Amino acid sequence: MIDLMGGVVVHARRGDRANYRPIASGLCEGAEPVRIAQALRELAPFRTLYVADLDAIAGREPHRAELAELAQNFERLWIDAGEVRLAGAGPGLRRVLGTESMGDAESGRAALREGASVLSLDHGPEGRRGPAELHERAELWPDEVIVMTLARVGGDTGPDYDRLRATLARAEGRRIYAAGGVRDAEDLRRLADLGIAGVLLASALHDGRLGAADLAAVMG
Repeated sequence: MIDLMGGVVVHARRGDRANYRPIASGLCEGAEPVRIAQALRELAPFRTLYVADLDAIAGREPHRAELAELAQNFERLWIDAGEVRLAGAGPGLRRVLGTESMGDAESGRAALREGASVLSLDHGPEGRRGPAELHERAELWPDEVIVMTLARVGGDTGPDYDRLRATLARAEGRRIYAAGGVRDAEDLRRLADLGIAGVLLASALHDGRLGAADLAAVMG
């Protein structure tokens, strides 16, 4: 998982985007997107990269060139770019539809009807973000759903296990992904035991709390 802002990868911390700064990674020097992506691939055989284009989400110009380069390093690219529809970023492009970027339930439903998308159920410190209907009506969800707890991103409080359990209970076989708060290998094991299909990781990789051996044990 990487967050793009101002042409570089930034360190996401608890959803406070105004104070995000370029990432200082233990995996490589610098914060250039392609360099970070290559360092992640050297750490483990990740096939999918989730990218939050924070400029696009905020209504600014998206990182089109950077996204096209990133697509060359991964089999699949999941991109949350707010309301922007990106084309030409690669054959493995999947659009992530974040509820925080949905103006109302109807526009969210319309976007989901277009297909080939991943839904991100976004939660801030204040609670659910975006239309309540998209959070509550599981029958509207696509096959892959991210539970994004922004207040835990970049923190050390652990995943939001209660919210993940509640989402899994309503998922009806859909693949649920956890985002926010993963600290170590024990969190990965607990999430796997819950039935979580995958995890969006960043801070624990860059600061070394999760290493190659930990990832190999979980991935296969």
